[in-house]
Amino acid sequence: MGVRDLFELKGRVALVTGGSRGLGLQVALALGEMGAKIAISARKPAELQEAKQVLAAQGIDALTVVNDLTKNDQVPALVEAVAGHFGAINILVNNAGTSWGSPAETYPLEAWNKVMNLNATSIFALSQAVANRCFIPQRSGNIIVMASVAALRTGMQMKAVAYYASKSAALHLTRALAAEWGVYGIRVNAICPGFFPSKMSEGLLETISPAVIERTPLGRLGGDTDLMGAAVYLASDASRHVTGQYIAVDGGASIA
Repeated sequence: MGVRDLFELKGRVALVTGGSRGLGLQVALALGEMGAKIAISARKPAELQEAKQVLAAQGIDALTVVNDLTKNDQVPALVEAVAGHFGAINILVNNAGTSWGSPAETYPLEAWNKVMNLNATSIFALSQAVANRCFIPQRSGNIIVMASVAALRTGMQMKAVAYYASKSAALHLTRALAAEWGVYGIRVNAICPGFFPSKMSEGLLETISPAVIERTPLGRLGGDTDLMGAAVYLASDASRHVTGQYIAVDGGASIA
């Protein structure tokens, strides 16, 4: 197999959660360009339809599934919608996430539960469901967890204690699942993005962008294609002997 062939994804089915915009849509575009059949899920039908049009403009015919991962009882329906449509799932990208900014001393417990549920619990619930429905029976599968540089360090000018905790949980969950499910041929890895302009971060970045850029060795924020290479690498056979690891895509911010 040649090096270019290692990155090919033709014939594989990828489910990307939170795939209607931002980093999720960027990943869906990347995997679709490399030949994967794409399914994206999100809560808002209108945003999913917009994303479907963006993907279609690149020649990618995506399945869209309206699903709220904060409601764990909706997980089986999401898995069945994708596996039933395509016949299998080969790649799961756990990208859906949220944040809540507030000082720790006044952080609402309701906000803590909301962030932890989507950023950590739903990753486990969906990974477990896809593993049982597809990956374990077929003795192969690939899970990519969208963690964050917030899992690697604090002191990032954010007062978002649940976000830090949830992304750390997601990163350790990656390692735990990789260790336990390797026997089934399932690989589990994580991407830790730094600051990328997005709907979730727009308010924060308006305030801290100059300081973030100044402290980032490459001197810039993440862009519209900066996550694509890492996603394709981890989704493809190019990383077939890699599991339980993470790639920080942050311009070096986590080491500065």
